[in-house]
Order: sequence, then C-alpha cells, then structure tokens
Amino acid sequence: MLIFLDLETTGLESSDKICSIGLIGVDNGEPTSIYELVNEGKKISSKASSINHITNEMIKDKPSLKETKAWRFLYEYNNENSTIIAHNSSFDINMLMASGFIWHGRVIDTLRVTKHLIPECEYFSLQFLRYELKLYKNEKKESEFFAHNALSDAIHVKLLYEYLLEIKPHEEMLELSSKHVIVEKFDFGKYSGRYIEEISMCDRGYLEWILANVADLNEDLKYSVNRYLNINSNF
Repeated sequence: MLIFLDLETTGLESSDKICSIGLIGVDNGEPTSIYELVNEGKKISSKASSINHITNEMIKDKPSLKETKAWRFLYEYNNENSTIIAHNSSFDINMLMASGFIWHGRVIDTLRVTKHLIPECEYFSLQFLRYELKLYKNEKKESEFFAHNALSDAIHVKLLYEYLLEIKPHEEMLELSSKHVIVEKFDFGKYSGRYIEEISMCDRGYLEWILANVADLNEDLKYSVNRYLNINSNF
C-alpha cells in the first residue's frame, strides 16, 4: 500500500495539533481517497489559517483524529508492507505521533529525495516544484478522479513521487529518504548565499553559534554544518 499523505496543523509550535488530514491510498492500482477536518482541541492560529485556509468555525463540530475514517485507514495499513509518502515526512510522522499514532511502515520523503536527485532546483517547496517540474500538467486528470479539492497537496505529492520514480526506483527512494542531504549554501542570515564550507574556515564561531542557539535548525543543515566544521577543524 502506498499512502500519499498531507496534514494541516493549527500552527507550527510543538503544542500545535492536526486540523486536517488528506490521503490517497494506492494498492495494486486501486485508489482510495480520504479528506477530513479534525478537532484535536487546539485553536487554529490566524497565521495558520492564512496558509491552510482552515478556520476554527470549520472544525468546531468535527471529530478528533482517532474518530475519523483516515485514522482507521492508517491503522489498517500500519505495517511494513505499507509506505507513507509525504513532503517533509518527518513533520507528518511527528504530528501523527503527537496524536498517539505510531507508524510502523516505511517512509519516503519527497522533499529529501528531490534534494538528492534534483539539487539544481532553486527551492524545494511542494508548490515551487509543482511549477518547476511542470507537475500541474497532470493535475486535471488527478483532480477529476479524486473528489476533494482539499486533497490537492496529497495529489501533488503523488505527482512528484511519480516524477521521481522516472529517475530512481521506489526502493532507492526509501534509502535516500533516510540519507542526509549535504547543504552547500546558507539561505538565511548574514551569510545567505555563501558556501558553508567557506564560512567554516573564516567564521567558525558563527556556525557554532547557530548549532547552539537555533532550536528548529533543519536536520540536513545541522548535519552539513557539523560536517564542514569537522572537515576544517585544523584551520
């Protein structure tokens, strides 16, 4: 079973909860689609609403995640023969875990796989890749098949996976999903656009400060900073 998953949340703080879940399950070519709004007892922030377009009024009378069809579907296929495919999958898996669901199957992260296979992309957000890789050309066919417009991000994940499948097979994508991506340049801060290796030689203190003080540092960026610091430890 392949499960293309997209979650929306009440915000990005550690205390925030899932407020919608969209998934497309494909088993032996037979698809199943589910989209549900959920109420986990956490108010949606205005900032989150501006991004996901879900309001507190919309989830007011909705069930908790454990009471949904989506939860039952995930529970049924929660085994080593199933693969969750998501863009930035660690976020989705962690949010499910925070709601009491522990995934025992396999995981493909289309964000990390894209960074490995198409590093020349300027950005890696799902919406950017939708246009950069021209995924939108196949949207109409997918959207006509699946009933809910709110499934659009799950559809985009599916289209991206199928694009990447032309480059590497499923099993290799599984391996790449657990392999760190080497980040070469900063995309924020005073050294934005500069090579991290260069900074490791001229301003190690800045890199050490980032590691010690930026709590939500991306896993791959943290790995890369440490790697460059170790490589150039004698400079």
